[in-house]
Amino acid sequence: MLKPDRIVSTTCPYCGVGCNLQLHIQGDTIYKVTTPFDAPVNKGNLCVKGRFGYDFVYHPRRVTTPLIRKSPQQPGSRTQAFDRAEWREVSWDEALEYTADRLVEIYQRDGARAMAAYCCAKATNEDNYLLQKMYRALFRTNHIDHCTRLCHAASVVALQMAVGSSAMSNTADEVVDNDVFILTGSNTTENHPIIALQMKAAIQKHGAKLIVADPRRIEMVDYAVLWLAQKPGTDVPLFSAMAHVILKENRYNQEFIDARTENFAEFAASMEKFTPEYAESITGVSRDKIIEAARLYAGAHNAAIYWSLGIPEHSHGTANALSLINLALLTGHIGRRGNGLNPLRGQNNVQGASDSGAMPWHYPGYQSVANEDAAQKFERAWNIEPGGLNRKLGLTTTEILGNVQPNGVRALYIMGENPMMSEPNLNHTRHQMEQLEFVVAQDLFINESGAFADVFLPAASWAEKEGTFTNTDRRVQRVRQAISPRGQARADWQIVCDLAQRIEKRLGRPTARWDYTHPAQVLEEMGSLVPEYAGVRYHRIENLGLQVPVLDDEHPGTPFLFAESFPRGRGKFHPLEYVPSAEMPDDDYPFILTTGRVLEHWHGGTLTRNSGLNDLWPEALIEINPEDAARLGVAPNGPVRVTSRRGTIVLRARVTSKAVRGVVFIPFFYGPAAANLLTNDVVDPQAKIPEYKVSAVRITPVEESELPDPQAFQSRGRY
Repeated sequence: MLKPDRIVSTTCPYCGVGCNLQLHIQGDTIYKVTTPFDAPVNKGNLCVKGRFGYDFVYHPRRVTTPLIRKSPQQPGSRTQAFDRAEWREVSWDEALEYTADRLVEIYQRDGARAMAAYCCAKATNEDNYLLQKMYRALFRTNHIDHCTRLCHAASVVALQMAVGSSAMSNTADEVVDNDVFILTGSNTTENHPIIALQMKAAIQKHGAKLIVADPRRIEMVDYAVLWLAQKPGTDVPLFSAMAHVILKENRYNQEFIDARTENFAEFAASMEKFTPEYAESITGVSRDKIIEAARLYAGAHNAAIYWSLGIPEHSHGTANALSLINLALLTGHIGRRGNGLNPLRGQNNVQGASDSGAMPWHYPGYQSVANEDAAQKFERAWNIEPGGLNRKLGLTTTEILGNVQPNGVRALYIMGENPMMSEPNLNHTRHQMEQLEFVVAQDLFINESGAFADVFLPAASWAEKEGTFTNTDRRVQRVRQAISPRGQARADWQIVCDLAQRIEKRLGRPTARWDYTHPAQVLEEMGSLVPEYAGVRYHRIENLGLQVPVLDDEHPGTPFLFAESFPRGRGKFHPLEYVPSAEMPDDDYPFILTTGRVLEHWHGGTLTRNSGLNDLWPEALIEINPEDAARLGVAPNGPVRVTSRRGTIVLRARVTSKAVRGVVFIPFFYGPAAANLLTNDVVDPQAKIPEYKVSAVRITPVEESELPDPQAFQSRGRY
């Protein structure tokens, strides 16, 4: 039996739960992962990704040497280069000099509008803070975003509008204090497995009552007292009908409304039309279930709402989230332990990347780039001349690629993201990537997006560097270097600082410091600019982490928010209207496609497809209801072609009652049958988030020979 040379405590690199890990190391090899039973987040539990998904670190396809494309790429004729023969290995000095030359050349020719960067929800707070700082301070652009735009952007916008804060209001394990909780748009057992365990414990050990609102028959339905199986895209009428019942039956909290909210009368008037009967006609949920759900939620002493991507990923995602927030304000189920609004964040550091300023409209700490006081504050901190920072709102993730054109975006820096898997309508995304003049990829593997790059900068994995992640509970936790970086790979923050100094020299524009010797110094700088992080220091988070806001060096952290007030003052009700999804089924495309994740894979699959986890789920499957399958002649595990107005893919069918009639589900991790070749790129007008959850498709059985070969895909593939 192997005995470790050392055991290093760190934080899981996958979902937003932020489980505490112990890496068992012999020599320079991680051979086992465990977790302490007293870990505050996961209490001795780990999912399959956390326990077994670390082996991507050693995968032979991993890139560990800087690369430059052998053949110069021209806009309009840019191609993907997966194979080693298409790249040449270079020194770090050559790679960074080349990158600095090209970026500065384009910036000096076309200005700030030509420059854009994708930060990364898998990278640390320090990594993201520095990349957004480099682009804002040196290239004077706010065209900076990351994957929150593709997952919870609508939740962020709605929460900012209603309460002035965009994070979970409570700690996930407070679910044990709930009398009643609503779970909607979240397949929690597969996407946040450890939180699902806490939810099950709340039900089985503490008697909490669960209401599930979801078009799919997810596992948590088995634990629910009510399943509201709404049609995809009908969340606003469903939850507004619950508000209608609460209003009509005088079950609302008048004392809370009077003391802490505004705009109640206008909101109440807008709810008049959302009768349970009207909602039933749109959602397919019976009026009796809607009434029962409203009474359960309003009548609880402690009630909370938990949601994930099924709420925000719509063309009306902001309205969806507002419909949930309205319920909490109406009943006063917010501002206390065991009560609140809890968007479950997807990736390990999507909360922290947002906090760190990896967004086009905000500096770190959600301070608006258009706010003069905020801009001047960051100019002083970063040693920039008065008026030097750009006051215009930047382009979002989807807008960045949409603006690739001669007078628009010309150069793109991609740190750890994979837009060629995560963007909607991938055929259009491919066309836009081909038009770019210069692309930098900073990652572990050459994925579908990195294959378009002119230069590849090999990054260290989470196990090879120091830093912090902020989990979905707002808990800032340590990430510790456990092993040496593979080959010449370097930590993201070190790459950015080295590159920034080279760019700075070329521009003749000295700014704030880039000579950090440890990421702790970066977090301290961020804390000096972001009040919520002012008291977060490495020595204070060695063991348990701290939940922001942490307002000073003595502050203990904040397990739940809004005990006395909301950041915007009063919570604001918002009147709502029902707006159907942008694309509805018809005779040509009779099914609704919804997309998401599976337990064994992570988002676009850059990590898990290069791990042993890929053996557990080597190809994508489409979930289809048995009645629909029988009508179409689709056999279990049989191959089908799925076609939308934007693309077509071929994959196997999983015939299951988990899918309701008329609705099919495809995960988006699998390149040869990428779900996002089918999805609609229409966006929510407020949050600019795409409508991943409702796309119209048709399904046709095909021959086995038409299926893509997973082995061919893997072997062609990654450098």
